Amino acid sequence: MKVKDVMHKGVDWVSPDTPITELAKLMRAHDIGCIPIGEDDKLVGMVTDRDIVCKGLASHGFDAGRAKARDVMTEGIHCCREDDDLAKAMHHMEKLQVRRLPVINKSKRMVGIISLGDVGHSTSGDMLTETVRSVSAHH
Repeated sequence: MKVKDVMHKGVDWVSPDTPITELAKLMRAHDIGCIPIGEDDKLVGMVTDRDIVCKGLASHGFDAGRAKARDVMTEGIHCCREDDDLAKAMHHMEKLQVRRLPVINKSKRMVGIISLGDVGHSTSGDMLTETVRSVSAHH
């Protein structure tokens, strides 16, 4: 099975200057836990709901009304390709201990995101159990 067979398609990204209040509203409206951040036509990071809480709200002197995506995003981004085998993408998620990966095509354009939830709907229980165990292990 290929990544493109199980990923969420049509995912958008936002600018690093997007207010985090807008990010939170987008996450709520689309029932998602992360938003890719892009600048100059390339992905530069990711903001998760956990980033907003741990790097933002829990920080001393944090002003949620003025904060931008760049203030809480995890810089750098790991991706997989839409034509990768699902097992390869799962191994990548395990190694990085991440729950989601942006998916790019041959032109290096983001075409979707694959999450543990997507994997859960498409793979055997044993394979999913091992991936979740690895991703969730303490760092």
